[in-house]
Amino acid sequence: MHLVQVDLNNDNHCVAVVSLLNDYMLDDMGIGEEMPHGLGPKIISGLRRHKAYLGFLVEIKGKYAALANCNLNFSTWKAKPLINIHDFIVSPEFRERGVGLFLLKAIENYAIENGYCRINLEVRQDNYKAQNLYKKAGFKECDPNNYFWENLIV
Repeated sequence: MHLVQVDLNNDNHCVAVVSLLNDYMLDDMGIGEEMPHGLGPKIISGLRRHKAYLGFLVEIKGKYAALANCNLNFSTWKAKPLINIHDFIVSPEFRERGVGLFLLKAIENYAIENGYCRINLEVRQDNYKAQNLYKKAGFKECDPNNYFWENLIV
């Protein structure tokens, strides 16, 4: 198993990103349905335009097993950049093999090597499997706890 940084000019990487996002959408912790028709190309096009995008894949024997779509941000309190993991997916056929922990630790190593001060992520309150994985990788709730709020702009 090895880490691959997503290259959105690589067609194989783009196919893997869309395929793994579809796995995520199909999951109970996603929307429980396939990705809407035509959304995949829009995702890739949008990510290509998003200057703060950073993505990672895990490759196992020529197959892409996991994906982390991240956004770069900046901590004014630390005066250093940070990584926010927005999407984190392990393909169902590769679960329970340590792939998720490998990917989180690889992102942590990338952050350390490149001068980032922290890694943020959000997780559904009812996604206990993901929470257990994140705890195993060294993540913990913020102190004090933070809420993830949104203002949907339709």
